[in-house]
Amino acid sequence: MYMSSKKDKDREIREIIDTTLDETKSSVNKTTNEAKKEVPQYTKAVNEYQQETIQATKDIADSFLESQKQVMNSAQSLWAPYIENVQNSYWSYWTPKSAAENYTRAVSNITDSTIAATRLANNFMFASMEAWRTTIRHTRDNAIEFSRLNANYARTFRNLALDNLREYQVR
Repeated sequence: MYMSSKKDKDREIREIIDTTLDETKSSVNKTTNEAKKEVPQYTKAVNEYQQETIQATKDIADSFLESQKQVMNSAQSLWAPYIENVQNSYWSYWTPKSAAENYTRAVSNITDSTIAATRLANNFMFASMEAWRTTIRHTRDNAIEFSRLNANYARTFRNLALDNLREYQVR
């Protein structure tokens, strides 16, 4: 009767442990499924962020270039006679047209650099996301391996304990 009662208690404890672990597994599944449902929102947010950044860069460049066109036209009509006099006197290579072309190239270069910086920031963000993905994969693989090792250790420990118990009972 004692052995039967002990076996019943052992079975009951195993059932409680199994039930608790199954409930935990169910809870983890529920949480991860809910998190998976949110992925499209995050993807959409990142996409919208990139689109807004690119559009903002374009709008800034367009607005700046338009204002500079107006500034250059105003300055040219005001300063052209003076510049031509200075040019004739000192700098035969410098003209309002060449100044405008140089300025336009500089502004174009700044715009290109801004867009390139945005592209680099996006590339950095994606590289970071890829590094995170790799880290998560390694963490998952390592956790699975540690769990396997832990289960093997527990089985080995149980088998050693049972072997020792048998040897003790034989003596």
